[in-house]
Amino acid sequence: MAEKIAVLGAGSWGSVLANLLDSNGNDVRLWSNNPKQVAELNENHTNEHYVHDFHYSESLKAYTDLKAALDGVAAILFVVPTGAIRIVAKQVTEVLKQTDNHPIIIHASKGLELETHKRLSEVLSEEIPANLRQAVVVLSGPSHAEEVAKRDITLITAASANNDAAKFVQQLFMNDYFRIYTNNDVIGVELGAALKNIIALGAGALHGLGYGDDAKAALMTRGLAEISRLGVALGAQPLTFIGLSGVGDLIVTATSVHSRNWRAGNELGQGQALKTVIDTMGMVIEGIPSTKAAYELAQQQHIEMPITEAIYDVLYNGADIKQVIPQLMQREGKPEIQ
Repeated sequence: MAEKIAVLGAGSWGSVLANLLDSNGNDVRLWSNNPKQVAELNENHTNEHYVHDFHYSESLKAYTDLKAALDGVAAILFVVPTGAIRIVAKQVTEVLKQTDNHPIIIHASKGLELETHKRLSEVLSEEIPANLRQAVVVLSGPSHAEEVAKRDITLITAASANNDAAKFVQQLFMNDYFRIYTNNDVIGVELGAALKNIIALGAGALHGLGYGDDAKAALMTRGLAEISRLGVALGAQPLTFIGLSGVGDLIVTATSVHSRNWRAGNELGQGQALKTVIDTMGMVIEGIPSTKAAYELAQQQHIEMPITEAIYDVLYNGADIKQVIPQLMQREGKPEIQ
């Protein structure tokens, strides 16, 4: 059955997910606060700044008017940068107050709110009251917009405390190249999504410094141990971190040139200044604020996260990236499983 769906955020991931939902037969409204981008999508059916050489469905409509985009929708999918989630959620709430509509809220963003360290489903639940919405669902897993645009095979997870809502989202997105599994561990899925970006920065840096596959495998494996350690302390289920939103997302983000976090780390490893890397990327590098949030969370929880701490020192304390690696290697020997 076709559904009316609003997708908020027309970057690479948001626009490609909107196009997928449209190709599944839904009435999709793609919202952006950039009038030039909306005009390009509606007139040329392209979004060149984010996805090169891709033609979007001509039935997919883009909007700058949030009220029009949300009119009568069954679901609202947030795919805006982490730092904008709360701002846009407040705007959505003001629109929903004027209607009798109670949509399911979905988000496919990956990060932690910098100031509060909160997960994004927590931010959405705070800003969009329960009387204005149904459940909140998290959509996450190993996925690059460029590959989904080409209809390459992709598997991800829909996580919610409400199993019926997770199944609803599963059915919205499922097709012959995009498969969704459900999960009730919202904490684990969101933390896996946010924290793997930190390890991807490190993996890119190792590549930029000239290290080989052994080093990258070690970083990813011990990085996953850190992610799991913090996640379990915050209430996540351990098995989630060996699933799609854990190790799956870590693999794709820490090994692919499509990953902006990997690319940013690679440039840092090659000697580029952090400001230069940020200025030239042209898109948000979520791993940078996530490193700060995760470092501060680990300090609060008294959780040991040496890789995260090392990357934090490079990003925020100006530490020499070439020096932090031997410092990590020369730490006191420990059992692998604790």
